[in-house]
Amino acid sequence: MGTRTWLALVAALLVLLPGCTEPDFPRDPEGTLLRAMGGELRVGVSENPPHTEVADDGSVSGEEVEIIQGWADSIGAEVAWSDGAESVLMERLKLGELDIVIGGLASDSPWTTHAALTRPYAEVNGPDGKPSKLVIAVLMGENALQSSLERFLISEGLEP
Repeated sequence: MGTRTWLALVAALLVLLPGCTEPDFPRDPEGTLLRAMGGELRVGVSENPPHTEVADDGSVSGEEVEIIQGWADSIGAEVAWSDGAESVLMERLKLGELDIVIGGLASDSPWTTHAALTRPYAEVNGPDGKPSKLVIAVLMGENALQSSLERFLISEGLEP
């Protein structure tokens, strides 16, 4: 092997190898998962029984509340619940004021400009009687957060 070939190979390795050892993929540009772990997970709840219910005293319940609480427990997070209209919560999510929004959201949700949607975790009949796949809205770009939640959904056997 000639000197030029050897130098070109070494240069290529110096450029490519640092990317191979990157330990933190997927990433959260805002560090949301790391902040939530052992800290606070900010969750918006739009009432949509039986997936999510909000009592007069502000307490929340429902299937999706249980899912999020289970995941939060698994990452050592305390959940700060915020209830409201879906449109208001999605705007807050887009602005980074919330980490997640739940409320029986369908996979064909119009909110893809405001949020990343998890893979479907269940299938139900919608109001029109047609099957609808349920998803959870996550802060856009926070891929580590979304991946962690999706791994939890899979570990719990939640898939349509």
